[in-house]
Amino acid sequence: MLEDLPTTTLPRLMRRTIWMALIAGTVGFFVAITFDPLAGLGEALGIALAILNLRFLDKQVANVEVKGEQTSKAIRRQLGGKTLRRLVLATAVVIGSLFISTPLGIGIVSGLVIYQMVFVANLFKIVVGQGRP
Repeated sequence: MLEDLPTTTLPRLMRRTIWMALIAGTVGFFVAITFDPLAGLGEALGIALAILNLRFLDKQVANVEVKGEQTSKAIRRQLGGKTLRRLVLATAVVIGSLFISTPLGIGIVSGLVIYQMVFVANLFKIVVGQGRP
């Protein structure tokens, strides 16, 4: 279903997701600092962490070497190691921040969640719009 999308769709989706996440993160920041200033800082760090993850993923996918007829398993293997390292690093940051300060850790998690919600909403909009002639 997604393979039928034009090649310009993904860059537009990512750009729109980043801008909407920054706007939602700014609103979340101001809501979070009313509870605890560290929660607001965590919110901002969570959004930044999600955007950095997206940038690293984009760079990693662009560097994948496709040699002749590679199987999807070989391509997944190329992407898997670095993806796992990014996931472990992000998890370590969240868990470490929870030990340092609970509001900071929860703020980071909520920033990551806000980003993912915005991404899924934008992707849903594209998929639903794809069915129109």
